[in-house]
Parts: sequence; C-alpha cells; structure tokens
Amino acid sequence: MKEQTLIEMQNKIKSLTNVLQHMMQELDYLRTVSLGTLETIKHMSDYDSALGKIKNKVKENENGDIKQNTK
Repeated sequence: MKEQTLIEMQNKIKSLTNVLQHMMQELDYLRTVSLGTLETIKHMSDYDSALGKIKNKVKENENGDIKQNTK
C-alpha cells in the first residue's frame, strides 16, 4: 500500500477512536443521570402506587410487552 493510504487509514482509526471515547463518556453520563432520576422518583409519595399500576399493566398483556401509543 501507498504511504498516503496508510496515513489516511491511521487518521480514520484515530477519528473513530475519539468518537467511541466520546460515546462512552456520554453513556456514562446518561447512566448517572438516569440513576439519579430513579432515586428521586423513589422518594416521591406516590411511587409505590405507580409501580403497582405498572406491574398490573404488564401482567394484563399477553407477552409482557407494554405497547406504546406512537401517534
């Protein structure tokens, strides 16, 4: 292979590595935010009641999947 082609490949690999590192950082941030949100919701007064309603909805469905209204 030509040297220029190898340099281009090396640059693309570096670029992809940077993108993956950024995605991993974003994923970690989203995990932290979602866990914080869950803990906040657990402290709300109606949490147990809402959780019971969700469990009942899941039991009502045949396959356990919650169908979402996408309209």
